[in-house]
Amino acid sequence: MSALAEGADQIVAEEAVTLRIPLIAALPMPRDIYVTDFDKTRVRENFNQLLSQASEIFELPITPGNTRRSIAEYGKNRTRQYAQLGVFLCAHSHILMALWDGNENDKLGGTASVVRFQHHDIMRGYTRTSETNHLILADDESDLVYHIVCSRDQPSGEPSAGLEPLSCSWYSSDEHEPRTSKMPKRHERVFAHTDEFSGDARKHEERIHNEAWTLIEEDAKAYLPAGVRDIDHVFRVADWLAIHFQKRKIFVLRAAHILALLMGLMYIVYSDLLPQRAFIVAFIGFFLIAVLIHRFAEKGAWHRKYLDYRALAEGLRVQFYWAAAGVTSENKSKFAHDNFLQMQDSDLGWIRNVMRVAGMECNVKPYTDPQGLEYVISSWIGDGQSGQLGYYRRKGLEKVTRQRNTTRLSSAVFWVSFVAFALFVFASTEIANSVRDPMVVLMGVLLLVAGVRQSYVFSIADAELIKQYEFMFRAFSKARSRIDACKDDEERRRVLKVLGDAALEEHAEWILMHRERASDEGELWRMSG
Repeated sequence: MSALAEGADQIVAEEAVTLRIPLIAALPMPRDIYVTDFDKTRVRENFNQLLSQASEIFELPITPGNTRRSIAEYGKNRTRQYAQLGVFLCAHSHILMALWDGNENDKLGGTASVVRFQHHDIMRGYTRTSETNHLILADDESDLVYHIVCSRDQPSGEPSAGLEPLSCSWYSSDEHEPRTSKMPKRHERVFAHTDEFSGDARKHEERIHNEAWTLIEEDAKAYLPAGVRDIDHVFRVADWLAIHFQKRKIFVLRAAHILALLMGLMYIVYSDLLPQRAFIVAFIGFFLIAVLIHRFAEKGAWHRKYLDYRALAEGLRVQFYWAAAGVTSENKSKFAHDNFLQMQDSDLGWIRNVMRVAGMECNVKPYTDPQGLEYVISSWIGDGQSGQLGYYRRKGLEKVTRQRNTTRLSSAVFWVSFVAFALFVFASTEIANSVRDPMVVLMGVLLLVAGVRQSYVFSIADAELIKQYEFMFRAFSKARSRIDACKDDEERRRVLKVLGDAALEEHAEWILMHRERASDEGELWRMSG
């Protein structure tokens, strides 16, 4: 992604085209004004040639307070366009390549200020320091710069002290080791997960194309902006993969609990009915089967992929509906992907890496057509039967029913146990001796079934999910009421912004909660015991 400016921009773009890397041209202002930067015929021809080879061309909008006339001449107004470009490139790229002398200066929109923004989320003279947020306190996967040291063809153009021309390094905001010869490990992990997602998408490409669910309803295709199709495409991939790995994860959970139940039954039969070696062999056999299933699932990272892909899909859902409704952050340097999962595990930064690319076209110019806003209100929020309101209502009832059944089972086991003990206390010695063994076995089996059932419900976090669904149902209900009472579209968009932030925060809590519920082999022993 490049502005194709004279010099380093065009040199790197030419190399990208030679290597068959798709080139995205991001222009700082309308093309007819930007070309006045190229006063040499050769440079302008090269610019036009590279534009013709670009896979996508984005013309960034005129910044607030500027006009076509005010940016036509060189000065602070035009410079703000270059500052906007630097912010846009940083916000939507995975790695910033800087051909730079390493000298700090305060030139707005210059290489030094762009690198500073990549590292610290601040561009003096363009962003207000009050706009910075908790990003400055967290590990940031978007701070990566590949620095190629260059001198400048001008007086006093030598590189900064300690830097040699043509030396290269990975340059991040790490306080202890900002420059390294190899990519930092935390960034390697982010790219590894991104690559893994792409690999899974390619592996299941045909099924995703045929089976995945879309956020764009048929009648909305005519008026929604083209950029939302990019978000929807990635959402369809992430959503299908999340469901795919969820099914595998549920299979492993159910298999583990069923096998734990069988292990417990074998032990009860061996210890209380028939002390034969076959039952212990069966006990060990069921355990080994469970371990093999668990190891196979662990090797395929089914649990982690399910959580990561579901979190990505839900982030993209919010990003899609914000884009379709014309919701912006009201902060010229922040976009939908910036805060999602920022204060959680740094490995989850790959999710933001995917989102920053998916929403790029929509972030160039917000879509403000009222039809998009109405579509989002009806499709995203919905009512008691549709949209997220309908979803949280249905899923909440489903979880409550399962929780109620678990409680009833536990209660039934308690009363059966109570009756059994009462029988032992009040029955004659002869009767008590005759029913003792069958009752002990029955109590053991019932306690085992109840314990395994409770363990399964704990593993899928039903109790916590009930609270989450109730909270989200209330949030969407209040948002619907507020939107219905709003007097203008901007107020509706503000409500949707707050709602989306709440949804993103809730999804972050969800993934952390489920990560803690991952089962291990020791759980099998605890359940069967």
